[in-house]
Amino acid sequence: MGTVRPAVTGAQQMSDTLVTTTSGAVRGTSSGGVRRFLGIPYAAAPRDRFAPPAAHPPWSGVRDATRPGPTAPQPRRDGFAALDMSPFFGPGWVRGEDYLTVNVWAPQSAEGCPVMVFVHGGGFVSGSSRSPLYDGTAFARDGVVLVTLNYRLGIAGFLDVPGAVRNRGLLDVIAALRWVRDNAEAFGGDPGTVTLAGQSAGATLVAALLGTEQAAGLFHRAIVQSGNGLGAFSPEQAAVVTRAAASALGVEASAAGFRAVPEERLVEVTPALTGLNLRTDEAFDPLVGLTPFSVVLERQPAEADVAGVDLLVGSTAEEGNLYLAPQGHLGASTAEDVRALAARVHRAPEALIAAYRAQRPHAAQGELRSAILGDALFTVGGRRLAEAHGGAYVYEFAWRSSAVDGQLGAAHGVELPFVFDVLDLPVLRGANGLLGPDRPPAVLAEEVHGAWVSFAATGDPGWPRLGSDGLVRRFDAVSETVPARDLSMW
Repeated sequence: MGTVRPAVTGAQQMSDTLVTTTSGAVRGTSSGGVRRFLGIPYAAAPRDRFAPPAAHPPWSGVRDATRPGPTAPQPRRDGFAALDMSPFFGPGWVRGEDYLTVNVWAPQSAEGCPVMVFVHGGGFVSGSSRSPLYDGTAFARDGVVLVTLNYRLGIAGFLDVPGAVRNRGLLDVIAALRWVRDNAEAFGGDPGTVTLAGQSAGATLVAALLGTEQAAGLFHRAIVQSGNGLGAFSPEQAAVVTRAAASALGVEASAAGFRAVPEERLVEVTPALTGLNLRTDEAFDPLVGLTPFSVVLERQPAEADVAGVDLLVGSTAEEGNLYLAPQGHLGASTAEDVRALAARVHRAPEALIAAYRAQRPHAAQGELRSAILGDALFTVGGRRLAEAHGGAYVYEFAWRSSAVDGQLGAAHGVELPFVFDVLDLPVLRGANGLLGPDRPPAVLAEEVHGAWVSFAATGDPGWPRLGSDGLVRRFDAVSETVPARDLSMW
């Protein structure tokens, strides 16, 4: 729209790329009916990496919001062996102090639009709003103000440090939601219609925020895509990671000890913490050793009161393939690999394997291994969250990518180009691209993206709630509403 309502100064007339936020004016760009504002701070630069986020000081003049800003400190992650995952992880660590920022895509001429705030994934150790997958153009085109954000990662964001506030990355997301509440109108959005969405680690953060008192009232709908409502670490599990990090760095396991370590060293040591044994007498490792970080909670998100907002929960049909197919493990998996995994995630591993074998009588060992891994990491926790909510909508993304010689399938992350309707990104195509060499169905992107837009606008994605009849939407070349898959073996 040619006129915006600044959050501070009321009905002052502005150009369509100049907006006044609570901290100062920003100038973005405009093309194709969409306005873009990149790298707007929602909190101050975290000079103390273990402190809660603080308000960003005001600035004078007009801040440039035409170029992406820096990213949170993180190790570089481009690929999963044969698969190019750079569109998911983004450019890695782009240095700069002011990295607690948001990007905003808004319709050119709109007022009172629904707002969606998207939290990226990356295992709590990587990712940023600079990922090409998270381009909000299609959302703005369809009448939604889309906000993406950076948050603290790894040791700075999620290590449970004695003497420091817990879950700092989660607190960053809350700070971004407060910024959205205070500034949405300036971009044509309705602060009373905010959907908090996330994928993978970002979805697990969304699940945690459903039961977080500090976030109450800051969002009204939630989308948990391939997250885990049972994915939090207990304080006991988190303490294992803290001791390992302190040992690797040669410091005391305290805020003072970790503060003495340069940021570069914290980033450097992060990959070495992967694979720790976090099993305790009370709990399995909910993330199966794939990352040393998660939110740290006394109880799981799915055990909290999560019924206060509309909820949409999604997963992919072959989540586990991402962690097996690109590395050559899918075809090479043995019965012993399946047994070892089942023992790592379930108290009755043989019964679990038997249940999966009964559902898939002709499956190869790699398919069984992938199914158990994907369900343990994402699907079961997502379903438990939906059941705890009592009125959630549930879907499964089942379209199979032909990447990695046709083995990738409906793996973790394959749904994102459809959610953001960015199928034409060249980096997603080819034998090693996320979507593979074959042309993906544009009509499916219209369906998946359209369901997210509809949910953000109305609270209804277009099919029945899970309810007692157990119906879910299955997105594929031909989409349909089907009975939910049986997960009672968990």
